[in-house]
Amino acid sequence: MPTITTAIRFAETRDAAALANVHESAWRGAYAGLIPHGCLTSILQRRQSGWWQRAVQNGAGILVVEFCGETVGYATMGPNRTKALAVDGEIYELYLKPSHQGVGFGRRLFCASQKLLRERNLASHAVWALADNSLATGFYERLGGVVIAEGEERFNDMALRKIAYAWPAK
Repeated sequence: MPTITTAIRFAETRDAAALANVHESAWRGAYAGLIPHGCLTSILQRRQSGWWQRAVQNGAGILVVEFCGETVGYATMGPNRTKALAVDGEIYELYLKPSHQGVGFGRRLFCASQKLLRERNLASHAVWALADNSLATGFYERLGGVVIAEGEERFNDMALRKIAYAWPAK
């Protein structure tokens, strides 16, 4: 009988191609039709495996979730980048392949990200999500995130509303 395994671990340089693959499939699934096609394509072209390899080598906080040996998601995190928010840390990205959403991987990855932030003395933290991305906003609301700010993200001439969710220090 085969063993089904799931692991969350720090990304390594050998994960670069898998991270690029997850990024592309997750972004196409989440943002096609929301972010203008040309902008989305440009973002995806910039985030190929070389970009990920450099990020890992430079010490970026990247966790990957593996299922049966396949990288199916990742999260990036670190210090809060928006000084107007009264939080210490930030989860910059949390993405799963669309085929692996809705089965608990996101919750486990989020909890592991929170734990890592706390270990790095970044206990209170926030995450931004595009307001029209109902899968993301619903996910963060179910995890207890409280809306603390709104803003906009510009994609060429298009402005999309974004929402900051926060979790206090525990």
